[in-house]
Amino acid sequence: MSAQDFLVEIGTEELPPKALKKLSTAFSDGIQQGLKAANLEFASVELFAAPRRLAVRVNQLSDTQPDTNIEKRGPAAKAAYDADGNPTRALEGFARSCGATVEQLETMETDKGAWLVYRSVQAGQKTTELLPEIVTKSLAQLPIPKRMRWGARRVEFVRPVQWVIMLSGSSVIDCEILGHKAGNQTRGHRFHCNEMLTINVPSEYETTLSEKGYVIADFEARREKVRSSVTAIAETVNGQAVIDEELLDEVTALNEWPVPLIGRFEERFLDVPAEALISSMKEHQKYFHIVDNKGNMLPNFITLSNIESKDPAQVVSGNERVIRPRLADAAFFYETDKKQSLESRVELLKPIVFQKQLGSIYDKVQRTSGLAGKIATAIDGDEQLAKRAGLLLKSDLVSEMVLEFTDLQGIMGMYYAQHDGEPEEVATALNEQYMPRFAGDQLPSTKTGCAVAIADKLDSLVGIFGINQPPTGTKDPFALRRASLGILRIMVEKELKLDLADCIDWSIAQHSELPAAAPVEKLKDTVIDYMLDRFRAWYEEEGIPAEVFLAVHARRPTRPLDFDQRIKAVNQFRQLPEAAALAAANKRVSNILSKVHANDLAATLNNDLLELDAEKELAAAIAEQAEKVSPLFTAGNYGEALQSLASLRPSIDRFFDDVMVMADDEAVKNNRLALLNQLRSLFLSAADISLLSS
Repeated sequence: MSAQDFLVEIGTEELPPKALKKLSTAFSDGIQQGLKAANLEFASVELFAAPRRLAVRVNQLSDTQPDTNIEKRGPAAKAAYDADGNPTRALEGFARSCGATVEQLETMETDKGAWLVYRSVQAGQKTTELLPEIVTKSLAQLPIPKRMRWGARRVEFVRPVQWVIMLSGSSVIDCEILGHKAGNQTRGHRFHCNEMLTINVPSEYETTLSEKGYVIADFEARREKVRSSVTAIAETVNGQAVIDEELLDEVTALNEWPVPLIGRFEERFLDVPAEALISSMKEHQKYFHIVDNKGNMLPNFITLSNIESKDPAQVVSGNERVIRPRLADAAFFYETDKKQSLESRVELLKPIVFQKQLGSIYDKVQRTSGLAGKIATAIDGDEQLAKRAGLLLKSDLVSEMVLEFTDLQGIMGMYYAQHDGEPEEVATALNEQYMPRFAGDQLPSTKTGCAVAIADKLDSLVGIFGINQPPTGTKDPFALRRASLGILRIMVEKELKLDLADCIDWSIAQHSELPAAAPVEKLKDTVIDYMLDRFRAWYEEEGIPAEVFLAVHARRPTRPLDFDQRIKAVNQFRQLPEAAALAAANKRVSNILSKVHANDLAATLNNDLLELDAEKELAAAIAEQAEKVSPLFTAGNYGEALQSLASLRPSIDRFFDDVMVMADDEAVKNNRLALLNQLRSLFLSAADISLLSS
């Protein structure tokens, strides 16, 4: 079967830069899915994305679909002909439905008798006939939140479409896509090559655009060019470019022909916190900043121009004129804010509503302060420092700097606290309150930071659940999922032996505004369950099977660090050769005990009622293990304890082979049940390993 390269390009007005990469990937994925659904073979797929185009090239795409064998089963042979051997109406109707005659049908023998069948071969369609629908369907499925129309057309897309290429080998596919008749012509750079360029065959696509059109169509190639050129130009001022990956993607999506230029700003602006300067340059101007070999910021910036200017100094000068007033604003805000202490701003938080039923931001910091003090005491931190940090936690929200640069909240609080002469740990905690800000982000470095970060998040969790407005599958306006994971990460990774039940009790005590009708115990249990459920996705990402999570979750340990230790121990245990048999035995024991009322189980084992060698052996083994693993469980050394309990397998196997648990003698039966209950209780000290059994 012959094959051709296929190229599709959708030429548009400038596409949204933050969505370009996602759109490109989705376009490519949609086409690949369509090709596979049509049973079309191809060698590989390449995707291209630039500010004014989305393109996909499919290499060695087969010219036609493979032929398909069709088989339709009709009536049974005994119902196909009458007594005289003539076709019945059922057979004639089946033949007509297949577009065939009775003579064209075949007989198929099966183990259930003979059947009439129709067999034929359906010739595969030409690929060029299938591609327009495949491309159209892929475009319709792109993740575009809001599509737009242009002119008098009814066609909708993310941006107005200007041209379309549909090329199979050297032939244009005759079709219309998004209101444009497909051709083989693309457009070059808007300024350097504002003309049509002919693509003769798909393999010429990126070369033609690069060499003639001043367009680097390959997103990844353009991205690496930006990275290397930005790195190189920073070295001209003996500096190192700090390349933020998100900014790199955005700049790549903004430029077809990126040219780096380096500019300078006044050194006096370096007195402003670096984060404020970076925010101003990055968010508003899409500039990269530069640091020296000690990590100190230099008075330079790097911008990417989309043209090769004949007078780059003019472009640099223009950018310097633009950035100067922005940095001047940042400097003005900083100097203005320093005239008022953070403590004096606490009162300004009163009019700012946190949540209508939960009061203002002022109310929240009062609650957080008290809760942070309790948590700090529990982790051997400084209660007074934590309470102080909790009180000042949100004061920077009403500063001029944060009102202008909202992403600096917490960071500016730290700088203003340092200026006010607050203890360094308090200042640091004001920034650390938001940690971790995202998955994989760093955690608070101080105990005070840990205390306020947990307190701030837990206050929101308890409050929102307390007024019965928990997050749903689609709505989580207070980011409670992220808050829960943040609390769990801090407690686990910082090895804080905090109990969620205690912390939630302390938080509820701070919430005087919660509805009196909300039962405290029910609220506590709801929040604990919600938080512990966040562990499931956490461990899935680490490759830990769901049954391990379920085994530990069944015991509902409310100390996150303890929960994590159990998970790791059970995950190691399940890989032991004895694990499967022990899990099955525990499941069997669990089923037996589930039929017995807890009050009917003997509290202690009566050794005098042990009759058989197998039950005596198991009783002795359990007693020996109980003495050995009890201190291990108390110390949280679940891995070593479970490793030791694995040695019980031979005794357990022999017991179930030789002993009838439900003996006729009631006393003997109850004694054997008590023995099994002791066995199960040993394993339950770590987890319900019966849930590991398939």
